[in-house]
Amino acid sequence: MLTRIQDISAASEQEQGRIVSMTMIQALRSGMDVMMDRDDRVVVFGQDVGYFGGVFRVTEGLQAKYGTTRCFDAPINEGGIVGAAVGMGAYGLRPVVEIQFADYVYPASDQIMSEAARLRYRSAGDFTAPITIRMPCGGGIYGGQTHSQSPEALFTHVCGIRTVMPSNPYDAKGLLIASIENDDPVIFLEPKRLYNGPFDGHHDRPVVPWSQHAMGEVPEGYYTVPLESASVFRPGKDLTVLTYGTMVWVSECAARETGIDAEIIDLRSLWPMDLDTVTQSVKKTGRCVIVHEATRTSGFGAELAALVQEHCFYHLDAPIERVTGWDTPYPLSLEWSYFPGPARVGAAFQRVMEA
Repeated sequence: MLTRIQDISAASEQEQGRIVSMTMIQALRSGMDVMMDRDDRVVVFGQDVGYFGGVFRVTEGLQAKYGTTRCFDAPINEGGIVGAAVGMGAYGLRPVVEIQFADYVYPASDQIMSEAARLRYRSAGDFTAPITIRMPCGGGIYGGQTHSQSPEALFTHVCGIRTVMPSNPYDAKGLLIASIENDDPVIFLEPKRLYNGPFDGHHDRPVVPWSQHAMGEVPEGYYTVPLESASVFRPGKDLTVLTYGTMVWVSECAARETGIDAEIIDLRSLWPMDLDTVTQSVKKTGRCVIVHEATRTSGFGAELAALVQEHCFYHLDAPIERVTGWDTPYPLSLEWSYFPGPARVGAAFQRVMEA
């Protein structure tokens, strides 16, 4: 079994509690449950998150446990949801809001970018916006063009907000708790294709549940995964893969199928990012492949390529490769031609090794 560097949480073993098997859905729910229990300022709201428990059931049971003033439904108004959260945060609460799909976040762009991201700066530190904006992202579920987008690059461009995307249940819970505790606004993107199990890109194979994977083992209680920390998901010596979310698992599959000893860096925190872990790996291997599901042009991979070139140029033995989605809307009928599967990723590995 492949290994990774394990994070050390600041929480004690007593706080963390016993280890149980969880899906990413259950881990995210557990993270909110833990924080709502520890801190009365934490409130959860969004479309259908209360009685219904969310479209993916991530908030299921929270309203019954904490009441309708701590977990409640909001109108179909993304701008209103985030705008209300900014006000709540300024007055001392710690809202966790859900945008039902990342594709629906655009009406809230002004509140996120002009209000939440700027509040600390414009008030000279008198006010902050300690809000966490959760949203399912990415494809692989036949959601079509309006339920499959990966808009992470839009948020990494904005000063004053953090952008996070976990790839497994353990990280998801720890990063969510760290996000809720952080005084900055956090965009928390959840790859919906990973909710119930790791996905290697082979859509024609049975789904592997998290109960069969070590990263599905999650402490029941409180722990954190530090923001701005990347994980060496798979150590290797031939090349470095910089990736996040679902593409961590696709890249691992490509390494296995090609036999190339790829070191896979799971960024987890896209911005601010763990540049030290990235540069140490690229300087060691001398080769770099960047993989993400979002469209290619102005995708976050372009920023990663620029950073690698700036910091590792004299260590590179081959040009940097990018494997991404195409510059088109996410197609329903051609989903698996758009999705960067293990064949496309493996071909990039081969090109870098042969350069």
